[in-house]
Amino acid sequence: MSGELLKMADHFFIVFHTFLICFNLFAWIWKPLRKWHLAVISLTLASWVFLGIWYGWGYCLLTDWHWEVLRKSGIQDLPDSYISYILQRFFGLNFKDKTVDGFTLVFALLAFLVSIKVNFFSKGL
Repeated sequence: MSGELLKMADHFFIVFHTFLICFNLFAWIWKPLRKWHLAVISLTLASWVFLGIWYGWGYCLLTDWHWEVLRKSGIQDLPDSYISYILQRFFGLNFKDKTVDGFTLVFALLAFLVSIKVNFFSKGL
C-alpha cells in the first residue's frame, strides 16, 4: 500500500471510528436512531467480550485494522486503546491505560443501559 493510501486509510479510520464512538455514546438521544443505537452498541459490547475471549478483552476490529495501517506507515508503540490513542494524538494527553479503559467501559455501559431504558421502558420519550 502506498504512503498516500495509508494516509487516506488513517484519516478514514479516525473519522469513522470517532463517529462510531460518538454514535455509541449519544445516538440514544434521538428517537429515530434508538433501535440502531441499541444494535450498534450491542455489537460493540459483544466484540469487546466475545471476540475478546480470543483476542483480548475489549477487542475492536476497527482498532486492529487502524493499527495495521499505522504500523505499515512506520508508527510503532501504539497504545492498546483507541481512546488513549485519540487523547494522545489530538490532545497530547497521557493517562494510565486502566484509567482510560475504566472510563470507556463505564460510559459504554451507561449508554447501553440508557438505550435499553429508552427502547423498552420509556413511553412517549
